[in-house]
Amino acid sequence: TGVPRDEAIAAGWYRKAAQQGLAGAQSNLGLLYATGRGVRQDYAEAAEWYRKAAEQGLASAQFNLGLLHAEGRGVTQDYAAAATWFRKAADQGIARAQYSLGFQYASGLGVGQDAAAAAGWYRKAAEQGDAEAQSRLGFLYVKGLGVRPDFAEAARWYGKAADQGDAGAQFNLGLLLAAGRGVQRDYVAAAHWFRKSAEQGFTQAQHNLGVLYANGRGVLRDDVEAYRWFSIAAAAGHPKAAGNRDLVARRLTPAQRADGDRLAREWGEKFKARKR
Repeated sequence: TGVPRDEAIAAGWYRKAAQQGLAGAQSNLGLLYATGRGVRQDYAEAAEWYRKAAEQGLASAQFNLGLLHAEGRGVTQDYAAAATWFRKAADQGIARAQYSLGFQYASGLGVGQDAAAAAGWYRKAAEQGDAEAQSRLGFLYVKGLGVRPDFAEAARWYGKAADQGDAGAQFNLGLLLAAGRGVQRDYVAAAHWFRKSAEQGFTQAQHNLGVLYANGRGVLRDDVEAYRWFSIAAAAGHPKAAGNRDLVARRLTPAQRADGDRLAREWGEKFKARKR
């Protein structure tokens, strides 16, 4: 406080402290190089400063160095090295490192594929509120991968992630509600979560919301709305959406189809504007 924000000057001071071996300054300097703030973006330089801090045991630097190894930025892509650094940070309680290590176990990247280990690390991150980990853990409970199949547990974890705005979790929670798996069947609630996911651009949710409107489940039957959501999903490449749109179109007047096309176009324009 009391001085204007200047990241170039900050980089200079971080460098002085980093050269004296201060781990926090080394990590912060690495972050500036990774993001190109105050210095020219240089992932190799970021990796070097992250490594100095990571070797001193700084968890955030260990995680960020793991990310660079996983993505091959500034260093050769090396999933095994990524897993090593993620584990060090995860053991110190960094939720994103726990998620990332869980993902590597689920995918067999740099470690032997192990669904139970994935579930364990996802759970640690999920219990800290990491939405992606909550959603992934929900998926494992649906599929019975690394845990016993349990739709109620899946719904619980999807619900936590959905409340944080995770579009995939919102869609998957909608699926469970529509099917009555692990929860009481509730088409109104399913429509609610499909809509939230659809508004974020999740194509499968857009299609399923169209299905609910076409059949009057959880919402009042509205063929124009069904046509709109099928059109949006079709434009995004959903394999069934175009066919379902054309089926609904047979029940519409030319004016109603024009209205549906307009609504779909306006939604697309607003969605693109939000993404800018």
